Amino acid sequence: MVNANITIEAQQTGRTQLSIFKTLEGALEEFLNSSEWGNENLPRNQRIDASFFITVKSYSSNNFRGTIQVQSSRPVYGSAMTTPVFNFKDNQFNFTYEEHQPLNFNPNSYENNLVSTLSFYMYVILGLDADTFSPEGGGEYFAQADQIANLAQQGGSSGWSSGSGQNSKYELNSQLNSSNYRDFHQALYQYHRLGLDVMHEDLEEGKTNVVEALELLNTVNRTRPNTLLIRSFFDAKAGEVSSIFSGGPEIELDEVIQNLNNMAPTYSSEWNNLK
Repeated sequence: MVNANITIEAQQTGRTQLSIFKTLEGALEEFLNSSEWGNENLPRNQRIDASFFITVKSYSSNNFRGTIQVQSSRPVYGSAMTTPVFNFKDNQFNFTYEEHQPLNFNPNSYENNLVSTLSFYMYVILGLDADTFSPEGGGEYFAQADQIANLAQQGGSSGWSSGSGQNSKYELNSQLNSSNYRDFHQALYQYHRLGLDVMHEDLEEGKTNVVEALELLNTVNRTRPNTLLIRSFFDAKAGEVSSIFSGGPEIELDEVIQNLNNMAPTYSSEWNNLK
C-alpha cells in the first residue's frame, strides 16, 4: 500500500563515515516496504508515497538522538498530479539500534521505540489517506496507531505520554482518535475526494467543495484554535490551497481568506496573494 523512502542525515554527529547510518537507512526502508500494514493490495502507481527524514543529532553506544519528519501524498484522480496529505516533524525521536538488528512489528507487544515510532506513523499515514477517500475512512488505522502509542508508553521514551508537548506523538494520536475532531476527518474527504478529485471534470464544483472543506476546518479551529491537526494540515497544504484559488473559475474569496488567516496565520503571505 505504501512506497516508503527513508533518508538519514547524520552530519551533526561528525561521524558520517560510519556504516551504521547507511545500514539503518536500508533496514528501515526494507521494514516499511515489506511489512503488511493494511488489507488493500493497491497497484504500485496508486500507492501512498511516504517519506521519512531522520536527522541524527547524536550517536553513541547504539543510542541515537534526533528528529523525524514524516510526509505523505496520494494521487489526484484524472491527472498526473499528487497531493500532499501529511507533513509532521517530531522533535522527540530517541532510540537504540545495533547494526543488522532485525526489525519486527508485533501489534500486541512493545519491541522498541524505533519500531514503535515508524509503525505508529505508518498507521497515521494510512488513516489520513483513507480519510481522503471515504468519510471517516481512517478509523481502523487510527485505532491501530492508538494501540501502538499505548504500548509504547511502557518503553519510557519521550513523546508518548501526556505532558509531552503540543507537537508530540501523544497529542497527534489523541486528536486523531477523538470525536471532537470529526469535522477534521470529514474535511479531508470533502477536500480531496469531492474537491481535488473532481476538478478534472468540473473545476468550479471542485473549488466549491474545497471551500466547504475549509469551512469545516474553521469550525474545528473556532472551538480549538491552533490545534496540531489544523497546523499539520496547512504545513502540508498551504501552497496547494493558494494555487487552487489563484486561477480558473472565480469564486468569492473574502470569507475564505479571512478563515485561512484565522486558521493558519503563519502562511498569511500565501493568503494575502489571493486578494
